[in-house]
Amino acid sequence: MLTEEGFKQLVEEGIKDIPERILKNMGNVEICIEEEPNSFQVKRLKERGNVLGLYEGVPKNIRCSYCFILPDKITIFRKPIERMAKDKEDLKRIVKDTVWHEIAHHFGFSEEGVRNLSSKRNKNEN
Repeated sequence: MLTEEGFKQLVEEGIKDIPERILKNMGNVEICIEEEPNSFQVKRLKERGNVLGLYEGVPKNIRCSYCFILPDKITIFRKPIERMAKDKEDLKRIVKDTVWHEIAHHFGFSEEGVRNLSSKRNKNEN
């Protein structure tokens, strides 16, 4: 659907849409893009085919001593997102929502908590 560079641009736009006060509080986290989740990631999530993004790390709300630790990792999965998108506008929306969703996990929100935040966020955008 998009070139690798075009998809990367959408992820960067998704990051830029996050409020500055939130971005300032992110720490020791890398955001990367992979084509597909690997078998370990899929098995760990107990899902098949619909893994759009993944947060791996220690959420900020439960960190104690956090020195000399590898960065947390947010991975955005290109192919599942492209398969889900109906068109380019839908693709942009899914990427933006996925980036936002995984950043919420970085701050310690559970799946249910992220869904509640997403619902509030969507009401505010409309």
